[in-house]
Amino acid sequence: MSRSLCAVSNTINETPLASLHVELGAKMVPFAGWNMPVQYTSIIDEHSAVREDVGIFDISHMGQFFVEGEGAEAWLNSLLTNNVGKLAVGEGQYTIMLNEQGGVIDDLILYREAEGRIFLVVNASMIDEDFAWMNEHLAEGVVLRNESDSWAAMAVQGPHAEQAFTKLFPDQALPPRNGMATWMHEGELLMVCSTGYTGEDGYEFFAASASGILWFQRFIDAGAKPCGLGARDSLRLEVCYPLNGSDLSPTQTPLEAGLGFFCDLEKDGGFVGSEPLIKQKAEGLKQRLVALKYTGRGAPPRAHYSVHNKEGGVISELTSGVLSPTLREGIALAYLPVEHAKLGTIVDIDVRGRRFEAKVVKKPFYKKA
Repeated sequence: MSRSLCAVSNTINETPLASLHVELGAKMVPFAGWNMPVQYTSIIDEHSAVREDVGIFDISHMGQFFVEGEGAEAWLNSLLTNNVGKLAVGEGQYTIMLNEQGGVIDDLILYREAEGRIFLVVNASMIDEDFAWMNEHLAEGVVLRNESDSWAAMAVQGPHAEQAFTKLFPDQALPPRNGMATWMHEGELLMVCSTGYTGEDGYEFFAASASGILWFQRFIDAGAKPCGLGARDSLRLEVCYPLNGSDLSPTQTPLEAGLGFFCDLEKDGGFVGSEPLIKQKAEGLKQRLVALKYTGRGAPPRAHYSVHNKEGGVISELTSGVLSPTLREGIALAYLPVEHAKLGTIVDIDVRGRRFEAKVVKKPFYKKA
């Protein structure tokens, strides 16, 4: 099935599951160049399904790269912040690709599928840019392939995610957290990776594009509720997972974003962008990405709303914001100057001319019991 269609004069991509979303009654919206479901029933309903039961998201818009060849791990280590050498076969890690100034190009998940063979999942809006950047830095003997059009991908998330998997694959065990597995099922290669973007247990499931609709429906039949981008955003924000292009950008470093744990500044040879991070760590940060929560009731906070100190001056703007379905409170992320980034600091958020008080709080907003 083709991943693209024409809308007016602009080209917008669609995933292999697009026709099923329409059939299921989803409200479709443009997102990062893709025609995607924002909700099927309601954001609160779908959000609650993932927190309490099991939901399924179409993530086929994300990119799938494969890296192979002698020296593949060493090359990726020179390009990404985390240490690929720490991974055994079947293990994965969160990592970040930086520009020379230490700013974020993209954040991604990397899995060591086999010796000399690495699987990468990259953000939808960055597929072409990431592929071009990596090709520009490609080492001799390393093969980089963009197989994004070949795969349908879905995220199954929630406390009952494992039960849904077992109904479909009673003889196949899920890999441990941050692990991956591949196997043949009725002549088809399938992949599953035990990670997620919601703060709940779950996994990402990959199948051939042509069979994507079949598998998405099978997971629904196994108990998973179809969920859209609205719930995906509120779920990830409750656990303070950053969104590239909003909370992460080419002008801000992973240290400022609170992602220093995923940057191995001591690995041999460093990586692209490591020197600015080493300097920044030595000199001290001037800003930090902090979690803000309303101290009372208020209109939902949104990205780009201005943040003010108590004297009324503008000190920043929100990178993300939502009315949390779980907490029933306004929550947001923003880069604040370090003098305003301490826990307990009170600021005001301007929502279309009205000011609502918020407090810097510890991350994440939500932790599962």
